[in-house]
Amino acid sequence: MIDVSVTPPGQGEVAQLPGFGVVYKLHSRANGGQVAIVEHPFDVGTITAPHLHTREDEHSIVLEGEIGFRSDDSEVVLGPGGYITKPRGQMHAMWNAGSVPGRIIEVITPGGFEDYFQDLSELLLSGKTDHSGPEFTELAEKYGLVYGKPDWLDDVVARYGLNSPSH
Repeated sequence: MIDVSVTPPGQGEVAQLPGFGVVYKLHSRANGGQVAIVEHPFDVGTITAPHLHTREDEHSIVLEGEIGFRSDDSEVVLGPGGYITKPRGQMHAMWNAGSVPGRIIEVITPGGFEDYFQDLSELLLSGKTDHSGPEFTELAEKYGLVYGKPDWLDDVVARYGLNSPSH
């Protein structure tokens, strides 16, 4: 059974990650695991670590700022109202391509992956900083996440003046 789920504007549970936040808007627990919706604020200069999902697709809608997306060989920068799907199995990253903070909505299908952000936040708050350590590897495996360093990463970081990703 699917429950009615309401998150008023400006509200939602928060998980903080360096340069990249998470505000939970719809948790998949409310709909039998079908879908999750999170909001991601992006600080200027932030890029996510390139990764691929083995279990879910992500659909992003830009709310504020200019957000860059790279998924395998496709690259685009989108402003407010722009939309992109990042299919499972494709190495991708997202970054703030502008000079002001940005914000996106991320629709994750099926749901379940949204718990990764809270788990990662807790791991970082525990003082763990070696992203190649066993705790980070186990966390990625738990959520079917594969990190990589694609040949396009250094170029994207240089072109947009980004901080190198921490993974």
